[in-house]
Amino acid sequence: MLPEAFLLRMQETLGGEYPEFLASYDKPRAQALRLNQLKKTESGESMEKALTALFRMEKVPWAEKGFYYDADVRPGRHPYHEAGLYYVQEPSAMAPAGFLDVKPGEKVLDLCAAPGGKSTQIGAMLLGKGLLVSNEINPARGKILSENVERMGLANVCVTNESPERLSEVFPAYFDKILVDAPCSGEGMFRKNEVAVTEWSAENVRLCGERQDGILAEAAKMLRPGGRLVYSTCTFSEWENEGSIQRFLDGHPEFSAVKNLRFRCTEDEEISFDGMLRIYPHRVRGEGHFLAVLQKEGTLSGHGPDPASGLAKLLCREECKEWAAFEKETLRRPVSVCVYGSEGGGLLKFGDNLYLVPDDFPNLKGLKVLRPGLHLGEVKKNRFEPSHALALALGARDACHVYRTSTSERLTAAYLEGQTFPAEGEKGWYLICVDGISLGWGKLAGGIMKNHYPRGLRKDNLTC
Repeated sequence: MLPEAFLLRMQETLGGEYPEFLASYDKPRAQALRLNQLKKTESGESMEKALTALFRMEKVPWAEKGFYYDADVRPGRHPYHEAGLYYVQEPSAMAPAGFLDVKPGEKVLDLCAAPGGKSTQIGAMLLGKGLLVSNEINPARGKILSENVERMGLANVCVTNESPERLSEVFPAYFDKILVDAPCSGEGMFRKNEVAVTEWSAENVRLCGERQDGILAEAAKMLRPGGRLVYSTCTFSEWENEGSIQRFLDGHPEFSAVKNLRFRCTEDEEISFDGMLRIYPHRVRGEGHFLAVLQKEGTLSGHGPDPASGLAKLLCREECKEWAAFEKETLRRPVSVCVYGSEGGGLLKFGDNLYLVPDDFPNLKGLKVLRPGLHLGEVKKNRFEPSHALALALGARDACHVYRTSTSERLTAAYLEGQTFPAEGEKGWYLICVDGISLGWGKLAGGIMKNHYPRGLRKDNLTC
């Protein structure tokens, strides 16, 4: 039931490969997940070996932390998913962020970020250092993006809900790296998403290309000299892929395609390409994707300019005594050390809500911000109540009080369902951990652990 005009174009594009391409639509699509390298056990070990056995995983050749999983398992219904141990992601979609070549400490922009697969991939690469601004123009999708950033325990990510034009006013020549995963006609997702088939039209392809031209133009303004821009789509349309890039390069001579790049399409085959790459479902275990890697002339050095609006005015710990008391009583070391790996960062207060943000954090006044940084919690009647985001950003080694459970215990599912349970120990806040990985908060008093797992996230019928 694929559109006739689409099929005719693909036959012309692929020639002798067309029958193989068409046959790929009758094959089951590949299921994959990407491990969160920030999440480790209490002893500091990765869960990769355990997850490989649990979900019968195989390596995705082009993604460092990407794995195919067995079609019979359901990792999205497992407690490890709620703990942010991995992100279920289409395998081809893992490729663009890898070519961004992100280094810890850099300032990075994901301009069209929802639902968050590529943003959480970039955030993990930063290792808690630097800043990632994840932007989504659609408010509802922006909320999903923010929830995924929180679940993956990312502390140095700011989620905004703005247009590219507005962001370029605030962040001229500010970012070291920019990802533009542009909204497109979705031809590469026809096998995965039947809605994409019904919404396709030649007119929509044209409109998408025009929209992409505008987005790329704004992205160019925000990239520092010497910075890298990666553009990606999940479509096969030349107008939206090579056409968009050529139109951009024609109007921006300061940009050029990065040459001599390599893509490992299978364990035994690696190909080289200059600047632009098409990923086809009949050539790899994944859906259709396109990416382009561009460099802006100049040298990337130093910290770069401050944003147009300057830097945010941050609080010191002494200015929020409720937080200072909570941090001293509940954490073994300063929260910045827990989540960034070093002293630093500052506090931002919005109403009664408190956030931790990286050093040199930009002034976001006038922008629509869904999450300025790591939500630490809320001041309530002269006491501090920690957020779920803080729990997921911490590890068992960070908390003074830890309640340990495992996926083999019924208690884990009961906690995620929102149930209270009897427990022994000193009263106070406890980090609830499954197999050494944080799940959320509980508060112990009178032999009862009160459940603080957010009501909107509570689940039943989990698979353990």
